[in-house]
Amino acid sequence: MSKPLNVAILAFPRCQVLDVTGPAMVFEAGNDALGKAHYKVHILSAEGGAVQTSSAVAMLTRSVKELPPSSVDTLLIAGGDDSGLQTLVADEAVRKWAVKASKGARRYGSICTGTFALAHFGLLDGKRVATHWSACGTLAERCPDVAVDTNALFVNDGRLWTSAGVTTGIDMSLEMVAADLGNAVAHVIAKRLVLYARRPGYQSQFSPVLNAQSHADAPFAELIHWMRENLALRLDVPLLAEKVAMSERTFLRKFTASTGETPAHFVETLRLDQTRNLLAAGMSLKEIAARTGYSTGAQLSKAFDRRFGMTPLLFRELHCRGQAA
Repeated sequence: MSKPLNVAILAFPRCQVLDVTGPAMVFEAGNDALGKAHYKVHILSAEGGAVQTSSAVAMLTRSVKELPPSSVDTLLIAGGDDSGLQTLVADEAVRKWAVKASKGARRYGSICTGTFALAHFGLLDGKRVATHWSACGTLAERCPDVAVDTNALFVNDGRLWTSAGVTTGIDMSLEMVAADLGNAVAHVIAKRLVLYARRPGYQSQFSPVLNAQSHADAPFAELIHWMRENLALRLDVPLLAEKVAMSERTFLRKFTASTGETPAHFVETLRLDQTRNLLAAGMSLKEIAARTGYSTGAQLSKAFDRRFGMTPLLFRELHCRGQAA
């Protein structure tokens, strides 16, 4: 019987607790789904013992000295407060261990601002990465040789995996498990963790619904949610204006000012965002068109190509292989 694969998650004082526990839950859930220990998760820190996170939670960790770097299959570094990250990267013993572990590991990476530790350790040069939206500009400025994807939930570049932060560490870890054990197991894990959906890496850190709702005035936040749930309807200005009890002219002016998009463009954004999700789920173009308010698959394909520069079928081939399995 083969030994479990060692998954090492590196924590530090003031790290983000979900950056550690989210991936740990996914790998442990993989063991549960298989009914055997395929992974062995190690929560590590410089010296071991209790580590106080940035939340009101302390975690019990083991020292990196207790796990030989050559035994690590997957290494992930959590994100957290700047002060904690600075303490982490200033520890020469941790740096040597992390560099050695990453070079021998089948894969390595980070969650959230853990990318800054990878950068400090010289493990990002020439790579494409993701990090938390609030840190993208700083990372790009400090690391001009690194391609920072400001939108992606997570990025896989060879052996390197990086995620945008917090809950996206779960998405990234699910994708790792899917690569190891297949999509059927990943779907079981997602169901067990009561996740709304498995989110692919290409998805933006900001959904158009949440982004618009966060900026929208009170009458429009609920309307946007309703629009998202009723994409098959004819979502024109007369209907939308009626929903918020405004004249068409007033609605057009206020909605555009509130969201930064005209109603027509915003409706198309919602429809095409949902199209990407349904493509990943394996639904036919004809079915997707019916669900998202397009009269034909050809009409949908034309709009998709205009917005994303590729056909829906090419998008599915490039981004969604295996998602529907």
